[in-house]
Amino acid sequence: MHIKISEVVPIEIMPGYHGRMIHTEHMTVAFWEVDEGASVPEHSHQNEQIMQVLEGSFEFTVDGLTAIYGPDDMVVIPPHAKHSGIALTSCKLMDIFSPVREDYKK
Repeated sequence: MHIKISEVVPIEIMPGYHGRMIHTEHMTVAFWEVDEGASVPEHSHQNEQIMQVLEGSFEFTVDGLTAIYGPDDMVVIPPHAKHSGIALTSCKLMDIFSPVREDYKK
């Protein structure tokens, strides 16, 4: 399988979060362009998640611990862990989810 990320049509999952979704049999990879100030409210899900900041500055809270992350930083979020975040600048992020995020298939 070969995919050009730039050719994947982005969808706005929540205000300010524009994602290009790649789904395989067992995982979802999301490439996000996030508007400065856009936040994701505290939530949890069954999926294990790895979040990487590609560009910008992103404040992320996992299980009550908050830190600011920049390029090349990665965060591993266990299944069912409560997490939230806010883009301190315009950001590019990558999320990897396992199993597939069925709710991101639109």
